[in-house]
Amino acid sequence: MRYFLELSYNGQQYHGWQNQPNAISVQEVLEKALSTLLRTEIQIMGAGRTDSGVHAKQMFAHFDVNIAIETAILKHKLNSFLPNDIAIKDIFLVVDEAHARFDATQRSYEYWLVQEKNPFFNEYAHFIKADLDVDAMNKAAAELLNYKDFQCFSKSNTDVKTYICDVKRAAWICEGELLVFHITADRFLRNMVRAIVGTLLDVGIGKISLEEVTEIIKSKDRSNAGASVPAHGLYLTEVVYPNSIKKINE
Repeated sequence: MRYFLELSYNGQQYHGWQNQPNAISVQEVLEKALSTLLRTEIQIMGAGRTDSGVHAKQMFAHFDVNIAIETAILKHKLNSFLPNDIAIKDIFLVVDEAHARFDATQRSYEYWLVQEKNPFFNEYAHFIKADLDVDAMNKAAAELLNYKDFQCFSKSNTDVKTYICDVKRAAWICEGELLVFHITADRFLRNMVRAIVGTLLDVGIGKISLEEVTEIIKSKDRSNAGASVPAHGLYLTEVVYPNSIKKINE
């Protein structure tokens, strides 16, 4: 039987989601906890790979097990067993072919900026002191919706088969002390959001123009885009699946 986990985590202490040979990952911690509690070796597949230091308000993963699970009891035990920076929100039975990565139809991220020194956001938002032209940044962000190939924002030497992504939303919104970049797409490339934010900040400080953003996208060359912003301001906020993945009768 296949189950989905819905979880959230603070990525500060982890070298990303995916298992690493010599570093602690969220996936490793979860697999060890599940294997201990279910008394069998459990491997999980996540909805995607968050990089080292990136946070997730919502993440999904699936795992297989040969016995029926009391999901509410397992959720309680996992939350008691796991460290405080990982929280299980839900566990539910899905159809056997459901896949946490390939069945996701939409993903959303936020990137948090602060422009005044704030000790409470020190580890959770990127501090930038420069004055920013947010209107220009939003015009440049809207330009992303006109294109599909985002190779210019992809991590170099990646093993992806396509750089095509359908960006459905890209906008900067002031939320109290935070300036938050919201972006939604069907899929994302490695390092894509952080590279986009870095490029949009170059627009905000007047380093590049809207026309130059268009040329950067068309160039398909990562070296033309802005520097990647730090990981600690990035949050995976939503992963969407079709309702058909759930089993009606548990």
